[in-house]
Amino acid sequence: MKKLLITLLCVPLLALASGPELHLDKAPDKAGDKAALQNGAKLFVNYCLNCHSASYMRYNRLQDIGLTDQQIKDNLLFTAEKVGEPMRIAMQRDDAKIWFGAAPPDLTVIARARASEFGSGADWLYTYLRTFYRDPARPSGWNNKVFENVGMPHVLWELQGEQVMGEDHKLTLEKTGKLKPEEYDAAVADLVAYLQYMGEPVGEFRKKLGVIVLIALAALFVLTYALKREYWKDIH
Repeated sequence: MKKLLITLLCVPLLALASGPELHLDKAPDKAGDKAALQNGAKLFVNYCLNCHSASYMRYNRLQDIGLTDQQIKDNLLFTAEKVGEPMRIAMQRDDAKIWFGAAPPDLTVIARARASEFGSGADWLYTYLRTFYRDPARPSGWNNKVFENVGMPHVLWELQGEQVMGEDHKLTLEKTGKLKPEEYDAAVADLVAYLQYMGEPVGEFRKKLGVIVLIALAALFVLTYALKREYWKDIH
């Protein structure tokens, strides 16, 4: 009975181990790069916000990455009237289900959601946005190497160009886009950095505060230890 129980517990792990390994490319770390975050915000508004909302993110939060209210209004405020409004879209979920088969998800915390599944949300998004390829069998004409049979079309194809999947399962750029491959990778890295930022806008501040707290605790430990030695020095 004990051996049977151990076998049943191990079956899911064996099934997981036997599945194909998902290779993710390492995303550049641009969390503290305000210029990259600003470019990422521009890409998000122009290419993602048509179908995907970010309803837990307000436009005025972009002040944290170095933009003024006027810059936000002039360049990024396409789906709202005031900078204090959330990044919503006009498309209704019922219409989206009819057009795409499923409603596009809200992207406010997409990086954190993918991190819970794959360990690194940034790496998954960076790989995903760079591995679309032409597939005539799909309704949209596009497929993705890390998200097989994806319903989303390749919205950045004008920038990247068109890739095809070879018999060796490797992607080849068949038609060039507006950007060179290295430029496209850099643009995707900026977009991914912005998606990460939306999931936790105070993330960088939290990390810096954590370092300060640890230093303060270390100093307090030294003082506490010195006080303890002084207090107990005459007690044997």
